[in-house]
Amino acid sequence: MSQLNVKRRIFNTLAVAMMAGAALPTWAQGTQFNDYGWPTSANEKISAKSVAWLKEKGWWPIQVAFQPPWSGQNTVNLAKRGVDAKFQAFPSGPAINEVIISGRFQFGNGGNFPFTTLFDKNVPVKSIAIINVNLMHAILVPLDSPIKSIDDFKNRKEPATIGIVTGSSAEFYIQAAAKVHGIVVGKDIILKNMPPGEQMAMPKGIDAVVPWDPTPSIMVNERKNARIINDSFPYNIYGSSFYVRQEVIDNAPDVVQAFTDAIVEATLWIRKNPDEAVKAMQEDPNLKNFSPLILRQQIDSYNNLYKPTYLHPLPQFWGRANETTYEWLFENKRIQTKATAATYAAAVDSRFMDRTFAKVGWAIPKLPPFLPATFNAPLDKLPYPTYSTPLNTTKPQAFPERGDLTKDWSFDGKVFKKQ
Repeated sequence: MSQLNVKRRIFNTLAVAMMAGAALPTWAQGTQFNDYGWPTSANEKISAKSVAWLKEKGWWPIQVAFQPPWSGQNTVNLAKRGVDAKFQAFPSGPAINEVIISGRFQFGNGGNFPFTTLFDKNVPVKSIAIINVNLMHAILVPLDSPIKSIDDFKNRKEPATIGIVTGSSAEFYIQAAAKVHGIVVGKDIILKNMPPGEQMAMPKGIDAVVPWDPTPSIMVNERKNARIINDSFPYNIYGSSFYVRQEVIDNAPDVVQAFTDAIVEATLWIRKNPDEAVKAMQEDPNLKNFSPLILRQQIDSYNNLYKPTYLHPLPQFWGRANETTYEWLFENKRIQTKATAATYAAAVDSRFMDRTFAKVGWAIPKLPPFLPATFNAPLDKLPYPTYSTPLNTTKPQAFPERGDLTKDWSFDGKVFKKQ
């Protein structure tokens, strides 16, 4: 959500609220929850042994690479867990890959394409959480463009030039959508590498761009310099992996647990305090050009829309959901080894999120909450049938519902009994 100064600001806000003496529900089993649903006993500090190991590696403070504006929820309340971390913003997953591969950064996040590249290169990382689920990617054209739909790219006299970030989830989306609609890359469309900031300006000579949120939302709702002709949801069930180097898991697992706990706690705090979250985000230099309305819209879409259990990395599901990505990457020689759902599952360590869910009292879902319980569509067949996305869902999902809890839980002063 921001860099270290903003994390400290959020932490100070939480600390003041806790010291104010707010009433905390007490359960028979001894669990106490604060007003945003986090168990007050679940704030274990990392060990001196882990700190010493990180310092010996030259990894203290811990370096975290993120993409604003949604770095995660990743870090609220790390300080109270004894973690010293610094956060650096990068414009895309491929840029983050560079610093992860070099070993300079220990934690990072990336979409399906960049994360696949990491484990294909045998970079020792494991996904511990899914963030930014169903992040909208979209094809946008200038307001005066004659192009009305993606099918208008077919059989043109001159190929359309489309700006994308090469090596990103946006590239996979446009490739998958092109295949479904019979559009030939290199003949009907030409893909040009272009950073998100340049895409946002919709430069002259470009027929379309393919950014991910918040860029499409800013272009359509604020800059009003483009319109959406297609979105990614039928072609890609998207989840961004938040990952850590394997060495940290092996030698300082309590640090990994602290990050996982912090992700869930921050998600809850943001759900309870979205306006305060916007104010904190406005303090981040990376977000100085983002309006409060856009920041709130991003929070509503990517933190508060679904049940918070979306955070679980569900190795088998996300492995299957990403198999179409792996197939395309291998066929186009972007990865050296053909990956499968099992390959992805091996690149996930869900033990930490399992423990966090046990602390909070949440049941691990069989499917991500944005899919109906009856969803059984084959994940290797495109396009997908309709499911809940930020484009078609405006009311936040109810939580908790029957089957969501493993013990009684409280949020915003309301007690929810296990059912």
